Amino acid sequence: MTKIDKAVLLAAGRGTRMRELTADLPKPMIKVRNKPILLHILEGLQAAAIKNFLIIVGYHSETVRNYFGDGTCFGLRIHYATQTVQDGTGKVVNLSRDFVGNSAFILAYGDILVDPINYKRIVDLPDDAEAYIGVTSGEDVSQGGAVFVNDQMELIDLREKAQPGELTSQWYNAGLYAIRPSIFDFTGKLKPSPRGEYELTDAILELAQSGKKVKAIELTGEWADVRDPEILARLNQL
Repeated sequence: MTKIDKAVLLAAGRGTRMRELTADLPKPMIKVRNKPILLHILEGLQAAAIKNFLIIVGYHSETVRNYFGDGTCFGLRIHYATQTVQDGTGKVVNLSRDFVGNSAFILAYGDILVDPINYKRIVDLPDDAEAYIGVTSGEDVSQGGAVFVNDQMELIDLREKAQPGELTSQWYNAGLYAIRPSIFDFTGKLKPSPRGEYELTDAILELAQSGKKVKAIELTGEWADVRDPEILARLNQL
């Protein structure tokens, strides 16, 4: 079992669907229950014994940097990298190569809330697995990735934003991963998807199809992709 102690958080995007709410700050800094989404994630990972973070910033990066600093006041070590071109999650992961080194790491999207108990489940990566991909059920797969697995919950296919009529799955990509640095062999040779972006999910699928084991792990408890003002309002009403 590999005990993971590093995390990479993707917090570079504006989140245009949030409209005026992100006019002056990146979406991961929007407050849910009086606390920025990114702080919820950091605290959850800290409770799972993660102390070393790389936050990848971009849009209004100063908001994130000014809030978290170097992490000292949170009892953490926080580093930053800047995504200068918003060209997808696949390319942006390459910015973490130096930080990660030869270590396995947690990768989390900075606008997705999960029950903190899940972080404790995903920081222990089995020696026979190259990656974990967190999944949830009951979501509209046209809004994200449909995850296909075998009876052992091993990844066999991954399709981004399935169109009507396409084969779908009960499992939805939950935006939380534990990955070994072998992923960089695949992110480094990505081609743009039909959406014109470099997709992390393409690299994850290639990793699985290369003969390495990528295991899906079903997340428990509350999960929310804070993608629009309606979801934000619902979360803040609970």
